[in-house]
Amino acid sequence: MAELRLPFSRPQFDSVEQERLHLKQRLAASFRLFGRFGFSEGVAGHITARDPEHTDRFWVNPFGMSFNLIRVSDLICVNHQGEVVEGEYHVNQAAFAIHSQVHAARPDVVAAAHAHSVHGKAWSSLGRELDPLTQDSCAFFEDHALFDDFTGVVLDVEEGKRIAHALGEKKAAILRNHGNLTVGHSVDEAVWWFITMERTCQAQLLAEAAGDPVSIDPEHARLTHGQVGSDSAGWFSFQPLYEWITRAEPDLFD
Repeated sequence: MAELRLPFSRPQFDSVEQERLHLKQRLAASFRLFGRFGFSEGVAGHITARDPEHTDRFWVNPFGMSFNLIRVSDLICVNHQGEVVEGEYHVNQAAFAIHSQVHAARPDVVAAAHAHSVHGKAWSSLGRELDPLTQDSCAFFEDHALFDDFTGVVLDVEEGKRIAHALGEKKAAILRNHGNLTVGHSVDEAVWWFITMERTCQAQLLAEAAGDPVSIDPEHARLTHGQVGSDSAGWFSFQPLYEWITRAEPDLFD
């Protein structure tokens, strides 16, 4: 019998240029997915990816460009002083204030995602962490935080530092009255966590509207977290979405 193989495997790179291109392609595809899923809200929202060579810089979406239109060539590179060092567009100041501090506080984090998605915003207004109500929600069991404050649009790096502190070593944070933030050791992972966290918020809102949902007990929630909440599970879960969006919208590679 032939050996069974998974349909996807993590890429290997021969040069930093190859790795950078891969990262930017993943990033552009992620914005297209956010656009498809309706995560846009005017000019709000951003995904960042740490440059593989200049680790004090990150790639991000241009300020004011629709998620649905972003191509690889549109991405801009920003240093930790907020200066655009590559690209022809401006950076969203909120993106810099939040993401620069998350990247600085978490050297292990390659990518971070934040958007004003409907169910994430709705859940954030409750000022609560998510409960382990479903198998999928267990990815966040004991692995997400609540930033229990709101002082307006985040434009100050000191506010970004407070968000990074609240996030700690976890994969996600609920920003009260604002929305969700997720991080990962790859673009794939960070973006998948955001997508599934949005759906987890939606599922809990629906369950609580319908009645009194039953939580998974901590022992089994912790076990399930190890099965669905690992780095590799996050990376792998993103791959079908990447295949779909790149076939549907190949112009993102331009």
